Amino acid sequence: MRKRILYAEANYAAIVLKNGYFVDKTEYIAKLENVENPVFLRPRRFGKSLLCTMLEYYYSVLYKDQFDTLFGHTWIGKHPTRLHNSLMVLHLDFSTVETGDMAIMERSFNSTVNLELENLIQDHGDFFKKKITIHHDHSASENFKQVVKSIAPKKSAGLYVIIDEYDNFANQLITGHKDHLYKKLMADEGFLKTFFKQLKEGRKSGAIRNVFITGVLPVTMDELASGFNIATFITLNPTFENMLGFTQMEVDTLIDEIYRDYGFDTATRSQTDALIKSNYNGYHFVNHDGEALYNSTILIYFLNYFTEHGAYPRHLTDLNMRTDLMWVKRLTGSNAELTNEFVEQLITQNSIAFDDVMLTHKFNLSRFFEKDFFPVSFFYLGMLTRRDDFTLKLPNLNMRRIFVEYFNELNHIDISTRYADIMHGFVVSLDLKDLFAGYWKEYVSQLPEAVFAQVNENFYRTTFFELCSRYLSRWFVWNLERSYPSGRTDLEFVGKFNECFADTRMVIEFKYFSNAEFRKFKCAINDFMLRDDDVEQIEGYVKGLKTEYPEAKISKHVIYCFGNIGYKVFDVE
Repeated sequence: MRKRILYAEANYAAIVLKNGYFVDKTEYIAKLENVENPVFLRPRRFGKSLLCTMLEYYYSVLYKDQFDTLFGHTWIGKHPTRLHNSLMVLHLDFSTVETGDMAIMERSFNSTVNLELENLIQDHGDFFKKKITIHHDHSASENFKQVVKSIAPKKSAGLYVIIDEYDNFANQLITGHKDHLYKKLMADEGFLKTFFKQLKEGRKSGAIRNVFITGVLPVTMDELASGFNIATFITLNPTFENMLGFTQMEVDTLIDEIYRDYGFDTATRSQTDALIKSNYNGYHFVNHDGEALYNSTILIYFLNYFTEHGAYPRHLTDLNMRTDLMWVKRLTGSNAELTNEFVEQLITQNSIAFDDVMLTHKFNLSRFFEKDFFPVSFFYLGMLTRRDDFTLKLPNLNMRRIFVEYFNELNHIDISTRYADIMHGFVVSLDLKDLFAGYWKEYVSQLPEAVFAQVNENFYRTTFFELCSRYLSRWFVWNLERSYPSGRTDLEFVGKFNECFADTRMVIEFKYFSNAEFRKFKCAINDFMLRDDDVEQIEGYVKGLKTEYPEAKISKHVIYCFGNIGYKVFDVE
């Protein structure tokens, strides 16, 4: 029986019992045991909740009889630690806490924690022997305190506390421009800090064996430091860099298994590999020169569609990723000039300077939204990743699309109502000259004059790609900066294997000259000639492409963009 792709399934046991594909990360359970009170931050959609449920099933004594079923096939199943299935586990998910005014928030927080405490007592009735009652009209801290106190004298059992999405409701306050409520939430005597103080006391007494915390941003944890200053941040620890997200080897093994189980044509494999790598890979959280990671959840989104339909999804960006635009707007939206500068920098250069010290610097709400912290903020949100020791970049095509969308929104550029005839014409003729002419006439003509002081070849190819991907994704996928022995192509149109242009490859090289540079040629645009060096460059790329795809129908094109005054497209024979 072939396995299933279980998209958005965050319950470890469900994946095992439903025969779902699973990338084994259980070796990190043993590594986590060597860390006191680990805090691990990763962007949304990286599998944090799945990791938390995996820890729960591993440590909870309630699942002792299911150990072989749930973990026998894994690394940790073959190398179990002494603590496996020996503890009580309190698993809290703060993403369910409602936001509103302080009263609503505190009531929801108390309800969330108290319900889990009540479940803990009921599940471990033999231990608590009905000596403790959770009073739902009491605060979470009060009830938690009495639970911890009852465990302290017992040497044979302990409590493992898991807090998933610790900063979720706090982040909602930030994105909702409710800074005044956020500050109240972080007050020294507020309900959140009081609860974390009880966590600290439980660790001190030994009743709590360990605390594992996940979230997205460090700002809330730093604010809580006065109540919980025993946390160990492992987010930037090289040992745990690959704990979430998939390595290339893990992805290769997963795709091998899927192709075998579903009987997919292996001739499509190289296209699939290139597609997922350009769209879902590229994250470097610790070492810029180390192996890049795939966003695991978004990759599973792709594979879910692929296994169900035997084809690529029309749109490669999970709609859930588009909610990240809220953060872009919140972080940059208070200053229009800074916003435009930041977004244009990424679209034109795909590079932005950062101070590595700031990644581990003490955060607070006001500092977090200063211009100097934009790169760091977006790093933790998963929108930027390490390029080198000094700069960050957009990790993949998914993030490039999101930022181009925001650029278009900021500049009030219509990308929805004037392109249908242009795109339909291209599908009929595959005439790149007409397609680019339509882009220049309808898209470039809308750009504000000030933008042209920043444009370059990266800007033109990125915005051209994003526009085309909106309309032509039924038939094509795209490669930007794909590597070949002689270098990296600027842009490739790749016909989807299951559509009418399956063997089509259009390789495009962009060249840019400012208005001043173009004037030095002393000729009209129509008289501008294709340059030999550019032909040699694109021929080198195509030589590598033909080696990899000998049956492909390859066309070659060089596009020259001259500041804001015009362009010329050459079809290279």
